[in-house]
Amino acid sequence: MPTIPPGIRGAVITGWGTALPPKVLTNHDLEEMFDSNDEWIVERTGIRERHVGGTTTDLSVEAGRKAIEMSGVDPSEIDTLILATTTPDRCVPASAPGIAAELGLRCGAFDLNAACSGFTYGLVMAHGLIAMGSRKILLIGTDTLARITDWTDRNTAILFADGSGAVVLEATDDGRGQLLGWDLDADGTAERFLYSDIGGYIQMEGKEVFRRAVRIMVDSATKSMNAAGVTADQLALVVPHQANLRIIQASCERLGIPMDKAAVVLDRTGNTSSASIPLAFADALDAGRVQPGDLVLLVGFGAGMTAASAVIRWGGA
Repeated sequence: MPTIPPGIRGAVITGWGTALPPKVLTNHDLEEMFDSNDEWIVERTGIRERHVGGTTTDLSVEAGRKAIEMSGVDPSEIDTLILATTTPDRCVPASAPGIAAELGLRCGAFDLNAACSGFTYGLVMAHGLIAMGSRKILLIGTDTLARITDWTDRNTAILFADGSGAVVLEATDDGRGQLLGWDLDADGTAERFLYSDIGGYIQMEGKEVFRRAVRIMVDSATKSMNAAGVTADQLALVVPHQANLRIIQASCERLGIPMDKAAVVLDRTGNTSSASIPLAFADALDAGRVQPGDLVLLVGFGAGMTAASAVIRWGGA
């Protein structure tokens, strides 16, 4: 994995925001749709409810506006908008330019599709742009998976949902907010285990995804920690992709990270793909779980199969 050269300018997260559709679908609601029950779903996934509805653009605008307002940044000062999504509102064009227009941005804007790893892919991209001279970047992770979910298939319908999370990153030269280590990975030979054709529904081989997910998350996180020169016991917080509570627990156990250091919102959001890590991160930040100088590990996996992780030193708002 590439190492970060010394002297590279860092970045701090100065604002964050989230958006969830108002419609809540509980496990008890799903009982009326197919053969299932709350106890089975919770035991299998850890999910109790999920939010469904809205468009990728609308949710992104809501989360992005909150992040910009919290940061205090003038929208005209943002250099780039990166939208991590696997569910754009159209095949063409990308959703990011329209979102930028609604937010009053005048900058480059593009979609990034790495499925559930997308936000962390985008975080690494944002740091790279800042290292090359950008000053302020808006990074949004949004997915609206409900519209590509077969609501008669209990194996996938219990998992997927809609949501958005956004952060504003600002360049800093004072040593605050550093990206210490990162890893991006992909194994295209595993694509067949989790996919959705154009116009189709999500298809998933659950057992194979579970088996590979734990392995690839642990591998990616270990690479990032090694690149950063830190150990699991030095981490203040780990923000894993919110796919399945058992995957989170198994990954943390193999990494030697106690579960009380994990940010988990899965029980009330379901799997929101690109939005899951920023939703969990924002929840932890709002709860005051991260202090200046703390080390935070973000790690996820997704269809592709992709994986991404990053170790950052918190120096933000």
